Amino acid sequence: MHPTQKQAVTDALLAGDRTPLWKRSGAEMKPQFFPDQLEIWLGLTPATEGHAVGILFPEIAPEAEPALTTAARGVTDADFFSSATEDRYPDVFGLLPSETSTEDLVSRLTRLPHQSLTMNHDPEASTAVLLEATRSVL
Repeated sequence: MHPTQKQAVTDALLAGDRTPLWKRSGAEMKPQFFPDQLEIWLGLTPATEGHAVGILFPEIAPEAEPALTTAARGVTDADFFSSATEDRYPDVFGLLPSETSTEDLVSRLTRLPHQSLTMNHDPEASTAVLLEATRSVL
C-alpha cells in the first residue's frame, strides 16, 4: 500500500470493512491507492480516456444536510495539479502540465454545465445528492 496510508485503513480494507475511520483530531483516514491497486482492492478498472459532459463542484460539510447549491463556482488554475502545488509527488518524469498549458482546457471546461453541491459523511444521503447533481448536468 501507499507508504503514507495508516495501518488501520489497510487492516479495514483487508477485512472488507468500508466504514470510514477517523483520527482523534476528527480527520478521516482515507485509503491511498496506487492506480493499479484500484482494480485489485476495489474491483474498479481505471479508465484510459473519458469525455467531460459536465462538472460537479462538491463541498464536504460534515454537519450540513446534503443538497444541491447555487454557489457560483468555476474552473480555476487551482483545480489543476502542478509542480508548484503538488509537493508530495515530485514530477520526476516531467508529466505535469505547466500553468499556462491549462488555459485552453479551462476555457473549454467553463463552457460545460456545472453544479455545486454539499455532501456530508452520511454515505447514503451524499450518494443521493450526488446522483441528483449528475442528472442536473447531464
